[in-house]
Amino acid sequence: MERENHTLIKEFIFQGFSSFHEHWLTLFAVFLVLYAFTLAGNVIIVTIIRTDRHLHTPMYFFLSMLSTSETVYTLVILPRMLSSLVGMNQSISRAGCATQMFFFVTFGITNCFLLTAMGYDRYVAICNPLRYSVIMNKRECVQLVGGACSIGLVVATTQVTSVFRLPFCATKVAQFFCDIRPVMKLSCIDTTINEILTVIISVLVLVVPMGLVFISYVLIISRILKIASAEGRKKAFATCASHLTVVIVHYGCASIAYLKPKSENTRDQDQLISVTYTVITPLLNPVVYTLRNKEVKDALLRAMGKNPS
Repeated sequence: MERENHTLIKEFIFQGFSSFHEHWLTLFAVFLVLYAFTLAGNVIIVTIIRTDRHLHTPMYFFLSMLSTSETVYTLVILPRMLSSLVGMNQSISRAGCATQMFFFVTFGITNCFLLTAMGYDRYVAICNPLRYSVIMNKRECVQLVGGACSIGLVVATTQVTSVFRLPFCATKVAQFFCDIRPVMKLSCIDTTINEILTVIISVLVLVVPMGLVFISYVLIISRILKIASAEGRKKAFATCASHLTVVIVHYGCASIAYLKPKSENTRDQDQLISVTYTVITPLLNPVVYTLRNKEVKDALLRAMGKNPS
């Protein structure tokens, strides 16, 4: 009979930013503006890359895929978060929660491996420039993107299946979306096995790609330092700066969220970390690549009918 009661829970309720309820209007306005900038920025990047022939290179192909993935990633979380802030829709069905978690994990992990692919692209471009067009051909680029998406789908299926097999006794999710750990905390039974699975997956999809990117940049920097001219070194560093900035913030936030001990932070601290990787990080991608990247800025000027300087 007890087991039967567990299955009666058909929906969950987001507690969201209940600790900051008196500031809901300010939070709503800030998040709405950030969301609008994120959507606009990523759409502009994808459009510019598709329409400007100067950006039809592997590096910008990966950037357009990353921007597309980031756009869907934010669509999965932010509209519902905004509606929860104004009190319109603070509950979510069990199926809806599983669906949100599935797409959140899928695109979050896809982003990690797309950043790894971009690091590999920069490594080949700087360390093996004569064979760059041969190695980074269209087929190779498509396979790297397909691999990133496939890993995301497999991991998301594994995680969501393991979480939603659990019996649940509580309904209040201490988060503004269906994240893995807050939902697992609602279970009636011990979730140690699920916690171990989450840590193993986190190491595989965060530490391994991060390590590959780190190795790439060690090799890239050692190669750049061998370039004779100061102008050549400056140009080589400039092509990597945008990607490296996004990588540090993206992997840094995700590592803090998923590799830390589960009871280390308070609920408010967890929410602040979640805001960083669900709201700030997706915005960082278009901001960094439009403000720091000369080729993208030149493409934007051409799109507006102006001559790049």
